[in-house]
Amino acid sequence: MNTTTRRGRPRKGDARLSREAILTAALEVVDADGAAAVSMRTVGQRLGVDAKSLYHHIDGKEALLDAVAGHVLGGIDLPDLTGQPEEDLRAIAQSFRQATRAHPQAAALVLTRQLPSIAALAPVEAVLSVLRKAGASPEEAVHLLRSLLAVVVGSLLREAGAGPAFGVTDEAGIAHRRAELEQTGLPAVVECAPHLARCDHEAEFSFAVDLAVAATMQRLVTPRR
Repeated sequence: MNTTTRRGRPRKGDARLSREAILTAALEVVDADGAAAVSMRTVGQRLGVDAKSLYHHIDGKEALLDAVAGHVLGGIDLPDLTGQPEEDLRAIAQSFRQATRAHPQAAALVLTRQLPSIAALAPVEAVLSVLRKAGASPEEAVHLLRSLLAVVVGSLLREAGAGPAFGVTDEAGIAHRRAELEQTGLPAVVECAPHLARCDHEAEFSFAVDLAVAATMQRLVTPRR
């Protein structure tokens, strides 16, 4: 059986090289090896074709990464806004988590890529709208948006790739990690070892979002010098 990569144009009717198929393959690369591993070559290998064939459907690596970021944001099922900024920001953050759990390694691209479509910008519009109605200036709303995104994406990346340093979830692992921490002799670490050894990702995400939202609202009500 010939498994060599096909070069040049795809076979006639080869559905593997639709834009959607290329995006799906790129997400598979991200899931397996992280966003840094994405290239036209690695995606082509995933599809079993030469990288040159992909350029019939997408302009290049940068456009592909933009499209992956757009896919993540476009998949968010935005909640109905209530007019209560704290509640609305929390709800949007939770919707983001639900949409990105399938591809958590791709979430970081949201912080660094150009957003290619109206659908991808919809969550950005939702957060900016909440912040503007809460009293933020356009410039401040953008700063706050980026800060909130950093907290949300950082929490998701920790959830996706957390090692023992961030706590574990199984009882045997918790006991083992706690023993390791208690043997360090570091007073604060020893004291907190029962909590450092375990990690409930859903609870940690909610805590981080609550903290970020509280800081955001405090910022909006604090008089500027």
